[in-house]
Amino acid sequence: MQKTSTGAAGSALTYRERLTPSLWAIVGAAVAAPMAAMVFVPFDTTLALVAGGLVAVLVIALMLAAAPTVELVDGMLRAGRAHIPVAVLGRPEAATGAEARTLRGPGLERDAWHLIRGGIDGLVRVPVTDPADPTPVWVVSSRTPDRLAAAIRRAQQADRDLG
Repeated sequence: MQKTSTGAAGSALTYRERLTPSLWAIVGAAVAAPMAAMVFVPFDTTLALVAGGLVAVLVIALMLAAAPTVELVDGMLRAGRAHIPVAVLGRPEAATGAEARTLRGPGLERDAWHLIRGGIDGLVRVPVTDPADPTPVWVVSSRTPDRLAAAIRRAQQADRDLG
């Protein structure tokens, strides 16, 4: 999801995406409900149904709450807990399909910084141009890698125009 808005502190939010688990991951997590229910069946079937339902809701809520966010705010790319100014980034490359699979697999760079989520096909690879930074590249999952790459390029251009 791409946005251009102003946050509470007057900061310009140009891109924001929450990397929530896929529907299949959530359905898979819901399998915890019958397993939890089976533990309580010897005591009481009503208790077992309630416990199973609570466990399913809790596991799914934790999965959604722990989903990282990718955002671009005031010339800063934030991916999960990490952040880097767009001024020290090179040209972003959006990848999907076979190219993204290669970047996640045999093309995965050992020294790169990764925020990769299963069930999300797209990736954005952004080289780091700061010679003092030991991380040569960032690789970030995105459902809309073309939009994220475009937002990074716009932020870089805005940074050059201001500087």
